[in-house]
Amino acid sequence: MKFLISLAFKNLTRYKRRTLITAGAIAFGLMMYIFVDSLLLGIEIESVRNLKWFETASARILNDDYWENRFQRPLDINIPNPDKIINKLEDNGITATKRIEFSGDLILNSADFGEDGNMSVVVTAIDPKRDFDVFEFGTTLQKGRFLEKNEDAAIIGSWFAEDIGAELGYWITIVTRGNGGFYEAMDLEIVGIVNCPNPNVNRTLIMMPIDVADEYLAMEGASTEISIKLPESADVEEEVIHIQNLLNGDGLTVMSWKSMAADYLAIAEAKRGGTGMILFLIFLIAAVGISNTMLMAIFERIRELGMMRSLGMSDKKIRIAFMLEAAGIGLIGSIMGVFLGIIVNFFVVKYGINYGDMYRDMDIGYRVQAIIRGAWNFKTMGIAFFAGIFMSTLVAFFPTKRALKMDIPSCLRHQ
Repeated sequence: MKFLISLAFKNLTRYKRRTLITAGAIAFGLMMYIFVDSLLLGIEIESVRNLKWFETASARILNDDYWENRFQRPLDINIPNPDKIINKLEDNGITATKRIEFSGDLILNSADFGEDGNMSVVVTAIDPKRDFDVFEFGTTLQKGRFLEKNEDAAIIGSWFAEDIGAELGYWITIVTRGNGGFYEAMDLEIVGIVNCPNPNVNRTLIMMPIDVADEYLAMEGASTEISIKLPESADVEEEVIHIQNLLNGDGLTVMSWKSMAADYLAIAEAKRGGTGMILFLIFLIAAVGISNTMLMAIFERIRELGMMRSLGMSDKKIRIAFMLEAAGIGLIGSIMGVFLGIIVNFFVVKYGINYGDMYRDMDIGYRVQAIIRGAWNFKTMGIAFFAGIFMSTLVAFFPTKRALKMDIPSCLRHQ
């Protein structure tokens, strides 16, 4: 075995150009595999984070009958005394805030917007004092200021503002049905524009103070939901059970962000399968390139192979020698590929890739607005490293086996 290893090493150094070309093919394939995997993992991580930070929070308390009617956003299926529940949660070290979510028609007047118009919208009424303890809107302000209590004011998303041509100081009118079925019109001044990294929110966001909404909608202190923030390290499902026990029923249910985002997670899982196929194809392309290079390398040396056999070297040892040589090429290529992958990944993680123009006009489901950043995945790097060696060794087996089927005179006469 020592002799075979020495022979394989000498062949690697003797055919430097071929060794570098084949190792380069392996390195490029592995680098692309690490890069694509990092990018996809980064998108998934950021999407989940933006989902929790700006849409669902970690968990949510709802009336038992609300979820199945959530698309109608009924105000009469509510939580009657949310402040009492929030105080109980805070006594147990849990951060929470109340919200009212309702649908309505947005009326645009020509005095501000140049022409009259209307569109269906969803409005979220928030507690300006507590909401930013649960959601991460505090760092998203682009223009103006945040909401204050007891003011007929609104904050909107920057993409939504661009779509309707809104500016600070413009007035909008929301026409909706209050708690009880009566119609109500609310005139709100735009006092702030936020640039939210969640594109789904940024396209549609309208927020107003909850005390103003309570008065207009006759909610009498009730809210449609209580949003909860949990530590990142917390087991969300266990915490949901704990909170549910704290509520002692009361006609309320606690839902984790995973339950509320089940549709998104199902889509993400399907996309993960598709991206897995992309990664497989990258590996397959690299394998074909390596196989072709090894095939050429072995068939160029058939005369050498015949000479080794005529000197008494067994087919088994010849096969091992060529596979050791291929493994050496794979080792060199894997080292280069992982090294290049780390370099590329460093820039992708730190600076990311700006796809803002593409995401502005389309919705691909992920909660990423503009800059896509990768994520470090050392498990993938380890898999890529050993896969490069294994793949090189494996693809050398078949052409060697084919060459060894030739008899010695045919090998020696091969041109």
